[in-house]
Amino acid sequence: MGIFIFTDKPASIKDKGTFPKNAEILSMAALSKHSPDNNDISYIDAGGLEGAELKKILTQIKNKCKTSPWGVIDSKGSVKDIGALFFDGASDYLGAASLKSGIDLKRIAEAQKWRKKLAGITEDDSSSGEEGAKFLSSSIKLPSSSAFPGWKKMQPGMSMPFYLLYCSVEGKTSLDSRFNEKIVAAIHKRFIEFLQDNLDDSDSLLWMNSGRDCLFLVPPKQKCIELAIKACFNMLVSAPLFTLEYLDLTLPVNFIFALHYGTINYKPPGKTGTVVSDAINFVFHLGTKKAELGRLTLSGELPGVSVPKQIQDCFISSKDFEGRKIWQSKKFEYPKNWV
Repeated sequence: MGIFIFTDKPASIKDKGTFPKNAEILSMAALSKHSPDNNDISYIDAGGLEGAELKKILTQIKNKCKTSPWGVIDSKGSVKDIGALFFDGASDYLGAASLKSGIDLKRIAEAQKWRKKLAGITEDDSSSGEEGAKFLSSSIKLPSSSAFPGWKKMQPGMSMPFYLLYCSVEGKTSLDSRFNEKIVAAIHKRFIEFLQDNLDDSDSLLWMNSGRDCLFLVPPKQKCIELAIKACFNMLVSAPLFTLEYLDLTLPVNFIFALHYGTINYKPPGKTGTVVSDAINFVFHLGTKKAELGRLTLSGELPGVSVPKQIQDCFISSKDFEGRKIWQSKKFEYPKNWV
């Protein structure tokens, strides 16, 4: 296994002894001639890079490491959208906290093999045991791009398929067992605001809000669902940071996301009490009974174009749930134990 680190400041990385002794510290200029083997892993040091310069370097390492793992070293927080790194194919992200505690061979080996595992098969988490299960092989198709008129033009009673995204926040134990009702309500309010900000680009609509969990409708468009899934990944990857900064919590919690697709008879938010739908019932069951902390759980009944190819290998198949195939994103590791 070769460990290659490209940086404009090699002395700082060497002096700190952050990486294993067999790691090769190379100049950023050497990246243009880099030709890694499948068993190598390559990192770029993003410290101090910004804007177009950072984007250029990220594109370069992605192109150089098409068949081998790569990651980003980010001691100064230069990367603003960490989830986008994994969306684009990264296998590892090393922020300031990770670097401070040191990076050993075991840590690197886990990142190295993360993207090499076939989506769908693990020893303890398999729906059929058949190697090479095809990811989201449903025949469900999205309607034409003009079918969705926009939220302002949606009429009550209008029947249309949507993506249904269940969301909640929780720790190893219920928040109700740690805080009083007023504090839990305040946490959930901040969580809802946080979700709306992160899902805004995908045109997602906060449709149901129980005060403990919630349901978003995502338009039946490929671009919208790709942006929503990217937002979910971003939140999962950065859960510790988001929890501290946005939810104002110093205890470990994480997010639960469950995604399904189905037809509903639309009613505006706040007037959904009489809405009855198999799709709605199932996504709530999926979110409350099957989905896990720190993962995005997918129903197998999603249109095949829902999940971008770049991140399909970030999912593994799980046991069937209520007669439907289920997929779950692999769990992310954090510098310290987090939930």
